[in-house]
Amino acid sequence: MADFDGQSGSQLPEQGLVALTHAIYALHALTVIAGLMTSALIVTAFLTGWPSILAVILNYLKASEARGTYLESHFRWQIRTFWFALLWVAVAGLLAVTIVGLPLAWAVAAIAGLWVLYRVTRGWLRLSGARQAPIAAQ
Repeated sequence: MADFDGQSGSQLPEQGLVALTHAIYALHALTVIAGLMTSALIVTAFLTGWPSILAVILNYLKASEARGTYLESHFRWQIRTFWFALLWVAVAGLLAVTIVGLPLAWAVAAIAGLWVLYRVTRGWLRLSGARQAPIAAQ
């Protein structure tokens, strides 16, 4: 029989799944740190780094197990962070093709990198407090 949270009424996740969600945030954070420590931008390291690619694969593989728990919001948060970051890298890449757009491409990539850093940090902090990720209900 599943345990339920008395305040929210949602099903409590298994501890192994909570640990996996922490590990997924750690994989994303590892890529962000790699982006900060190298000349590459955070957002490009986030998308091309194997830890984030592995993390998003794990998100998709384990999403059904998180359904109905507060972890479901974290899985959506992590997946959306990855795909929106990819979108902004594509926009920056298209802008970089032109000489005029090059400075704007750098700005878009830098802002997207800060956004990724914010999303990983905020989501992981909320997970540490056993709270839902700050995402709109569907």
